[in-house]
Amino acid sequence: MLKSMTAFGRARKMSSDGALDITAEIRSVNSRYLDCSVRMSRSVSHLEDRVKTALSEAGITRGKVEVYIGVDVLEQRGMEIALDREAARAYVAALNQLREEFGLTDDISVMRVAQNRELFVVKKPEEDDEHEWTEIRAVLSEALAGFNEMRRKEGENLCRDILGKAEKIRGMAEEVKKLSEADIAGYPQKLEQRIRKFLEDFDAEASEQRILTEAAIYADRAAIDEELVRLGSHFKALSEIVNSDEAAGRKLDFLVQEINRETNTIGSKAGNAQIAHLVVDMKTEIEKIREQIQNLE
Repeated sequence: MLKSMTAFGRARKMSSDGALDITAEIRSVNSRYLDCSVRMSRSVSHLEDRVKTALSEAGITRGKVEVYIGVDVLEQRGMEIALDREAARAYVAALNQLREEFGLTDDISVMRVAQNRELFVVKKPEEDDEHEWTEIRAVLSEALAGFNEMRRKEGENLCRDILGKAEKIRGMAEEVKKLSEADIAGYPQKLEQRIRKFLEDFDAEASEQRILTEAAIYADRAAIDEELVRLGSHFKALSEIVNSDEAAGRKLDFLVQEINRETNTIGSKAGNAQIAHLVVDMKTEIEKIREQIQNLE
């Protein structure tokens, strides 16, 4: 079945060498398109594109997705911290100028300057990137597994509810069909009674042929067979789409628009109060389906 766009997944593990404490969190809500944002610890922020690729490979195609990757370094291995001398020189010069121009207390110290982390360049061996990604990928995969499982369960609940409402609408459409057929079948007699009552004052007789002609015109105008056939076709397509594994939320949205269009046409042709009430109930259920579909991928 289709998956929900609303879900959450989280995982936390130590790296295999015990040097990193890694946390991965994924949360999403419904959105018309895929809107993915990734927040990562600064030390691994260069791996953001790989995280987005992993999400795509996991089959996430729609939704507003937020990912957080936190990495706490417990043990430094093979890392060098170098000073950006030009940046430091300019920074200290700016501090001196600030002190002299505004008569500030001279509290420029190593620790004060060191608070500007932009002055330091962290250098790691290239192979560390691959090692870090391997460790992060393992935690991310675990979070994705939980995230997708929640999407699947929520999707099943939504689809079950949608199919139940569709079946309810189908039942009401069958009732509308019976009422419409009865209405059309009884129309010639009602028409004849009206015409005869109208002509009584003029001592005239109703033409049988005229009555039959008017009844035929009414039957053609009030017939809803085509709309009901199309509704049946739409409900069949809805069931097939809902039970598929491919993302089809937009397709369902379009299909529900068509179901609503056919229902409106039936309502406009209704010459019966019972049919009009059933059409209102059908449209209410259709709107509920439309709301549910907004959460499906």
